[in-house]
Amino acid sequence: MRTQLKVTRDGDAFIVRLAPSQASAMYEALSCLRGRDRGDTELTLLVGAGREAVDALLERLAGPHKESRDFRLALEELHVLHSALCATPTLFLERSRLFAEEPFNIRLGFYRENFDALAHAVVRAAAEA
Repeated sequence: MRTQLKVTRDGDAFIVRLAPSQASAMYEALSCLRGRDRGDTELTLLVGAGREAVDALLERLAGPHKESRDFRLALEELHVLHSALCATPTLFLERSRLFAEEPFNIRLGFYRENFDALAHAVVRAAAEA
């Protein structure tokens, strides 16, 4: 997965160009967190937004991604995406509290390293915009 992002500012918003794999990784992270029937309190603690905001982002990120696409995102939405990339791996801790790589890969279709690198890229690119 390409881990560099192109981010530009447009007033209070950010224009984020996402490659198909990046949009898919963000969608899968949000979907995994949302799919566990979490209440607003739990979801807000995990990603900084409730079900309604997460569902709206999922809708925008959904679909077959064939080519790179620009997404106009508020800072709060970038925070939700970054938090989802960071929080999702914590759902795959075994009883021993060690990360379970295989179930993560099977459910999400990505390696944890991809999520970590993409989360880092979101912060770096937004800070430079």
